[in-house]
Amino acid sequence: MSTTVEPVERNGVRNYAIVTLAYWADTLADGAIRTLVLFFFYQLGYSALQVASLFLFYEVFGIVTNLCGGYLGSRFGLKSTLFMGLGTQLVALSMLAWMPPSTLTVAYVMASQALSGIAKDLTKMSSKSAVKLVAGDSQGRLFKWVALLTGSKNALKGVGFFLGSLMLSTLGFQASVWSFAGLVAVAMLLAAVLMRGGLGEANKKAKFAHMFSDNRAVNILAVARLFLFGARDVWFVVAVPVFLSSVLGWKFWQAGGFMALWVIGYGAVQAFAPVLIRRKTADGTKEPDGHTALWLAFTLALFPAGIAAALFFKLNATVAVVAGLILFGIVFALNSSVHSYLILAYTDRDKVAMNVGIYYMANACGRLAGTILSGLLYQIGLRSSANGGLVLCLLASAGFVLTAALLSLGLPERKAQADSCITQ
Repeated sequence: MSTTVEPVERNGVRNYAIVTLAYWADTLADGAIRTLVLFFFYQLGYSALQVASLFLFYEVFGIVTNLCGGYLGSRFGLKSTLFMGLGTQLVALSMLAWMPPSTLTVAYVMASQALSGIAKDLTKMSSKSAVKLVAGDSQGRLFKWVALLTGSKNALKGVGFFLGSLMLSTLGFQASVWSFAGLVAVAMLLAAVLMRGGLGEANKKAKFAHMFSDNRAVNILAVARLFLFGARDVWFVVAVPVFLSSVLGWKFWQAGGFMALWVIGYGAVQAFAPVLIRRKTADGTKEPDGHTALWLAFTLALFPAGIAAALFFKLNATVAVVAGLILFGIVFALNSSVHSYLILAYTDRDKVAMNVGIYYMANACGRLAGTILSGLLYQIGLRSSANGGLVLCLLASAGFVLTAALLSLGLPERKAQADSCITQ
């Protein structure tokens, strides 16, 4: 794997900044619509499992998009996939905005969410891949830029969660959706006007079969990512917001506000991950490696298990859930940031879009599993007690994280070892 430091070209930085701003706008809208849909249908009397089913196609099509998006990004360039993503998000939002809320059906919302999932993953793949192209192979700069992009994205997604719940209470469903459709339209227009040239070179010889990496480190990391994000969404998507509202009696804007602050804080920790993780590796660098992902995952597993134990023994539920999830968010953010760095460190420039696509396909698989289990396990657990639903989801979360930790045992301890993991 090449270690040459590539120069940062002015046009490349300009275009990367534009891609990032467009990604931020899409992220804000995506987070808001997700909260709007969740609380709007929950207040109509839908069960936890029914609410979870609304996001089923969002995650399923995210898997397909990440698989195909890496190929499309390699073959046609990242600029093309960016505009595909923004355009698709605009269509998804318009579907919800045009229809009176009283006429919305589960199938219709699932279709809209499917398009939203496609849009989100196309813009994410474009932006994350662009980091490698602009930052080059300078490991210190790469880690800082990846951490900043990922952290800022998640902070804005948290703002979207809060805005979605707040605007549902003040403006109503339809007016809120129109507002975010306008935001995406403006971002798409500005990107079209301001971007100069392309972002990366299109490789017309790229083949779909090349999507499947022969890099062992990339493949192990992708599977570990699946379990890491399954561990988050098994409680995050349905279980915790429903628990806060139905068991603890929080209002929608309060539950949405907590979820928003959690994601904003999680994003802030990600952005500062290079400062917070100062582990000197065997080759004298301070960048994280496979061992970093390993110990972070083992530490992370303690928190969902601890919260579940506190709820089972009927300790103060508010303190246990709020404090426990804040601590979970800090360690999860560091672990996620390390993963996002490692996938770019392990891959070559000419394969970045494809390897990032495979990595985020695994990410989407984890979210899909977590989404389904969040509604299903919560509903099953309610049969035992009011706290039982969340307890079951948290135990599943702990099991997922432990699996991610065990998989991380196979990751190289130093980035330079990634080459030795390639099988021909």
